[in-house]
Amino acid sequence: MNIPRFHLAFPVNDLEKSKNFYTSVLGCALGRESKKWIDFNLYGHQIVAHLSPDDCHENSVNLVDGDKIPARHFGVILPWSDWEKLSKYIKKMTVDFFIEPRIRFRNKPGEQGTFFIKDPSGNILEFKSFKSDSEIFRK
Repeated sequence: MNIPRFHLAFPVNDLEKSKNFYTSVLGCALGRESKKWIDFNLYGHQIVAHLSPDDCHENSVNLVDGDKIPARHFGVILPWSDWEKLSKYIKKMTVDFFIEPRIRFRNKPGEQGTFFIKDPSGNILEFKSFKSDSEIFRK
């Protein structure tokens, strides 16, 4: 599927720790950077960590298929094999899962593989996959 790329800016409380996490753990390539922000390439999408410690805080959760999902989170939808590889890689990196890899909505419309991790500033990232793109918005 050929779709436009997105841009997302988010707050962090430490640029160096963020730089290490997004490059070493998630394999993001670096883009431009300054003393106040860093651009990362997350699977072809531009995400920007902005130094803004006062904006880094826990947020509320919603119950989704038995999991407490943070209302504020972001991530990408990966091909199934890439999602499996990334979840295994994250386990080897000894990064704690916020929500362990699992199948959500099993045998229902929108069945998906999903897991959540937390960056050093408390931002929650979700990585998910569907067996077919037709399931992404299926009701």
